Amino acid sequence: QVQLVESGGGLVQAGDSLRLACAASGRSFSTDILGWFRQGPGKGRQFVAAINWNSGGTFYADSVKGRFTVSVDRAENTVSLEMKNLKDEDTAEYYCAASNRGYFCTIDGCYAYWGQGTQVTVSS
Repeated sequence: QVQLVESGGGLVQAGDSLRLACAASGRSFSTDILGWFRQGPGKGRQFVAAINWNSGGTFYADSVKGRFTVSVDRAENTVSLEMKNLKDEDTAEYYCAASNRGYFCTIDGCYAYWGQGTQVTVSS
């Protein structure tokens, strides 16, 4: 019954900004880590960013550090990923995921719950 539903993807030009949202429901996420992963064409799933639902602490992949910001709105049960200065290499299907292991993890196996994904395409 746990659901993570991503939204906000679309087609943008290099240098543009985009905000993705992950609507979370079906459980208490108060002790969870909410992560964002992406998978480009012909590529494996790649860690992007994560946030501690309770504390708001964040962790980012080096490839997006300084450009992407992950945040949580606990009242709305929503996690957002603000993406700035988008590049061609950011083109991917973006997934929201939740981990109940209680610590930051960049491995997809740490995350028990996954959304369906939302496509981000960056053109130049």
